[in-house]
Amino acid sequence: MLKIKKTNLTKKSISKKINLVSGLPVFYTNRIIDDLMNILKVQIKQKTTNIKNFASFKVINKKERIGRDPNSKKTYKINSMKSLKVIFSKKIVKQIKEL
Repeated sequence: MLKIKKTNLTKKSISKKINLVSGLPVFYTNRIIDDLMNILKVQIKQKTTNIKNFASFKVINKKERIGRDPNSKKTYKINSMKSLKVIFSKKIVKQIKEL
């Protein structure tokens, strides 16, 4: 069985890749990513956000529910919470399938 190593994509790794491609200093690429994340946070809190040819982001409200610990079989109340729903564009999904 072939084992695939999982790697996490971090802001630091993204800024290094942008640095390699564009030649911008890492300091500036870090600032660009931080600004982009702040813009997305504000937009997502306000309403559904759509980045054309990439993805749509929507905040959904999950209702209160009962959960169960599989080991001890005890039940717990899980409070209601907000969650982020991401729907990728058909173009991105097609490119991923072609990999």
